[in-house]
Amino acid sequence: MFTTTRIIKKYPNRRLYDTEQSCYITLADLRQLILDGSDVQVIDSATEEDLTRAILLQIITESESGGEPLFSSTMLTQLIRFYGGTMAGLFARYMEQSLSLFAQQQEKGSTTQNPMETLTRVTENNMRLWGQMQDEWLRTLGGAGRRGDDESNGSKK
Repeated sequence: MFTTTRIIKKYPNRRLYDTEQSCYITLADLRQLILDGSDVQVIDSATEEDLTRAILLQIITESESGGEPLFSSTMLTQLIRFYGGTMAGLFARYMEQSLSLFAQQQEKGSTTQNPMETLTRVTENNMRLWGQMQDEWLRTLGGAGRRGDDESNGSKK
């Protein structure tokens, strides 16, 4: 199924305009579009600057301040510590792949069967991804990775 990105324009008066429906929408409406599966891009109406990340962060901030938050203070503290560090890029890829994997698991319906089994599978995949990222990081530092060059070729030391 081919989906197009829905363009939302943000005007100087802070209003959001849905170009597909030709009407103004609220941040809550935009959040619902995303929950319903729409891919969105928010652009500044005057400068054409891509504001998508800023608006998505605003939606997350509002969601976190109401109801039951998704992120604990400990998680947010750890996220902040990754900014500007040497592992920031690797961590971003790890998080993106982990969330993608989790979404795929949900789409397959496996989360409704046995939540513990699904959590175990996701954790195992995350550990595999984390191991691959560690190997990549060690290789960039001039190392051979966790298993060493000889083991990765199938021979043992």
